[in-house]
Amino acid sequence: MKRVINLLVTQEKKLRKASIPWIMLLVSTAGQASCSKLAKYAGLSQNNLEQIVEKLVKIESRTGKYTVKNHHSGAYGKYQIMPSTAKFYAKKLGIPKHLWKRPYNQDKIFRAIMKANIKSLKKRGYKISAFSLYATHQQGAGGFNAIMKGKNLPRS
Repeated sequence: MKRVINLLVTQEKKLRKASIPWIMLLVSTAGQASCSKLAKYAGLSQNNLEQIVEKLVKIESRTGKYTVKNHHSGAYGKYQIMPSTAKFYAKKLGIPKHLWKRPYNQDKIFRAIMKANIKSLKKRGYKISAFSLYATHQQGAGGFNAIMKGKNLPRS
């Protein structure tokens, strides 16, 4: 009986190791599909949007690691998302608040933030570009609009 249990445990471990690349392929394929939809929504090519996001990541986290924390602002992760923003979007997307820091969830939250920023830019008549996407990510859609209209920003 012990031999059968050991054999089953060994086979289960092998199956898990073999399935990880398939899971990663499915996750990356799903991410690419949603990036494609987001690019189409923005009126950009998928390649162009991916390049913009790559530049944004290099500015925000430099290393692109999902565990980077800005000790000054509290922003966290690959996209340097503020915890309050992450928790808002986690709730909106049905992600448990305590799981927002997981890489897949950071990607999902970032895409939702980008979609909201693109929607705001389009609504206000701004061109979707690397500049406008980065500025709305960094300042928020309202902050970007205030800057563009020459309004004073609150200290917070």
